[in-house]
Amino acid sequence: MKSSNTYKIFIYTALPCEAKAFIEYYKLKKDLGVHAFAIYLNNDICLAVTGLGKSAIAAAVAYTQARYISTEHPVLVNVGIAGHQYYPLGELFLVDKITDIDSQKSYYPALITTAPCRRASLQSVPKPQLYYHESELCDMEASAFYETAVRFTSSELTICLKVISDNQDSSIDAINAKQVSALIAAHLSIIEALLIQTRALADLITLTEPQRFNELLQRYHFTVHQRQQLKNQLLRWDVLSNQQPLLMDDKDLMTGKDVLRSLELRINTLDFTL
Repeated sequence: MKSSNTYKIFIYTALPCEAKAFIEYYKLKKDLGVHAFAIYLNNDICLAVTGLGKSAIAAAVAYTQARYISTEHPVLVNVGIAGHQYYPLGELFLVDKITDIDSQKSYYPALITTAPCRRASLQSVPKPQLYYHESELCDMEASAFYETAVRFTSSELTICLKVISDNQDSSIDAINAKQVSALIAAHLSIIEALLIQTRALADLITLTEPQRFNELLQRYHFTVHQRQQLKNQLLRWDVLSNQQPLLMDDKDLMTGKDVLRSLELRINTLDFTL
């Protein structure tokens, strides 16, 4: 039997200690009618503790999307810990590239929000690693989360956030549940701001095309890929500027590529505040 609530945000963590801060902060209550996974709910948020590994998180995403009623464009978020060779413990990253080591497939979340944290690429591996990649984060779930999540929502609304829990100076063997909960709790204000921002984007996607989208399509040539980039950038402007009018100096814009470059420059000049 499905829940009667309509959920806007779905959060997936592999471990209970990763979920603890969210459960307390959002006052989530456990759904005692579910035994396949530990599920916690309030009026807008559904959180699932999935268990370790790619198959577990893929099953949890599919299960929650089938069992619980969601809005037309739900926000799906994976939050958890990751390792890196030298990044300091506790640093938060928004993942912009995910590579599955088993399949060698790579995924690129369409990040059109701005976050006051660094971005990073990540490798998803089948088992814990004692040796760290020199440039990429390492976890065990993100690739399966993303591949499954985009079946139920758009890439723009699929977010992967990772907190560094181990590195070459503090190995995975030193991790404990209390420490993990504290590391994630330290970033709750940033994560909440991202959720609010992405939820606002979901509402825009549901309600209307972004401002000037059709006008620019008529004036300039865009490839299929560039059309999607244009829509993403315009939606990003609407969210970050609080839907201020988009004024562009058109005299130097000759191609769709020029428009995209100009939009990126305009967006980068916007101030982001929590």
